[in-house]
Amino acid sequence: MSQTDLKKPNKLIMLAVAIVVLILLLLYMQGSFVSKVDPGVTQPATATTSSKGNTAQVEKRTVDDILTWPGTVRSRTVANISPKMTARIIDIKVNAGDKIKKGDIIAKLDERDIHAQENQALAGVASASAQANRAKADAQRTRSLYSKDAATRENLDAVVAQEKSAQASVNQAMSAVNEIRTHLDDAVLRAPFDGIVVKRLKEPGDMGLAGVPIVTIQTPKGLRLEADVPTTCAGRVNIGMTVTVRIDTLRQTTTGQVDEIIPEVDPQTRTQLIKIALPAIEGLQPGHFGWLEQACDQHEALLIPVSAVQHIGQLEVVQVLADGKQTMRHIRTAKTFGDQIEVLSGLHAGETVIANPAQVQ
Repeated sequence: MSQTDLKKPNKLIMLAVAIVVLILLLLYMQGSFVSKVDPGVTQPATATTSSKGNTAQVEKRTVDDILTWPGTVRSRTVANISPKMTARIIDIKVNAGDKIKKGDIIAKLDERDIHAQENQALAGVASASAQANRAKADAQRTRSLYSKDAATRENLDAVVAQEKSAQASVNQAMSAVNEIRTHLDDAVLRAPFDGIVVKRLKEPGDMGLAGVPIVTIQTPKGLRLEADVPTTCAGRVNIGMTVTVRIDTLRQTTTGQVDEIIPEVDPQTRTQLIKIALPAIEGLQPGHFGWLEQACDQHEALLIPVSAVQHIGQLEVVQVLADGKQTMRHIRTAKTFGDQIEVLSGLHAGETVIANPAQVQ
């Protein structure tokens, strides 16, 4: 028999062994060699006792039902910059996101119509002044004649009245000029405070209308979270109350005080707008999304330490201590409350569980 013929059986044996090992590995990964635990109470192979320092009683307590409502971070101070008159927009100096200082030019309006009105008003002043000068001269001549008994009292009173009327016309014409010049100042829109431009609503060439905003600016300080809360829960919130706010963008949870509650109820959503004053948080900007967390109701709950819960795959189990022996109990949990967790099923009030099973010897 040749050496090549001897190697063939060895290769077949090695291949068979490899296949068997692979099959056993797959069975092990599927848990075929681990006995499954049936639901309910399971007695461990060796019962052990635990020190009292590692045990905790299942406590029945009234807890708050914490609900969350979405909200938006907004500035306390917001200004809509709009013209006081109707005129075409010539230029807008800012864009959304720009930081501006008090007094900075926001936009300019077309002044040609205003200048035309000013020239017309100045012409009216000149005409009124000429008439006033003539009336003044007539009054001076009549006074001279009256002093020489060459004019009657009636003539003097008439020219004096004309003089006063002409001067009143001059004053009225000058007031019209001043009013028009005020409109010239209104043709340049300026920032009323330091802030950030959040919206640009018009473009150069658009018609600026009195009271219609061109841009919106707000201050980055004094931020508040504004959230619409159902009326059934809004009644539990009071001004000055401390509430929890979560800002997902910054991955931060903080507390704030309820600053304002709008009494008006939205007829469509049956909600009220609640505004929460926020502390100074680095990176927080108007427009960020946030959550208001607040208790809306209460219920009775069974609580145990979070550390008492063990996870075996997708199962939740605890070690229950009774008569000095430990038994494994399957449970189902819900929300956490600090270092405690609510148990929905599997335990009863007053039972004793191992608080730190990993530390039990």
